[in-house]
Amino acid sequence: MTFEALARQGQTTVYHSLVASIGPKIREIRKEFIKESFYGFQQVEHRLETVVIIKDMEFINDSKSSTVNSTWFALESTLRPIIWIVGGVEPGNDYSILRNLVRTKVKGMICLGLDTSSIHEAFEELEIPMVDALSMEEAVQTAYYMGASGDAVLLSPACPSFDLFDDYEERGKAFRKAVKNL
Repeated sequence: MTFEALARQGQTTVYHSLVASIGPKIREIRKEFIKESFYGFQQVEHRLETVVIIKDMEFINDSKSSTVNSTWFALESTLRPIIWIVGGVEPGNDYSILRNLVRTKVKGMICLGLDTSSIHEAFEELEIPMVDALSMEEAVQTAYYMGASGDAVLLSPACPSFDLFDDYEERGKAFRKAVKNL
């Protein structure tokens, strides 16, 4: 498996894979066997899950990322220019650790939720286009029109989902449904 293939499944997967390969290597298990075991890895639902690629635009469901730290890994791991869907119940997040990644990797933001003012405040100085959305359908459609071939639409909210959804799973399923309805 190439490093790029692992990276597409998230930086955390890369770290875990590297650690997981050390033990078998020490025990002198054949490289081919270790490599085969990585090919069988199944992507986790709602965690950097590629839903579909439409007109070379990749739609990535990372609904499980309900903290700033987990969203950092999602932004870091995404190799394409990003249209970022962010927001939910804002628990007083400190978005400062995301600013450099957002500056270099994000070309547009869809702020999803009932109150997105703190997200706007955190990133307005970057002068990246930001649009508010009150439903997942609106967020996905806006992201689709904001993006272009070669981009990634990344749902990685950095917030809990309780303003519009019961939990991250419902939010992720709503994302998948909205993407499939494009």
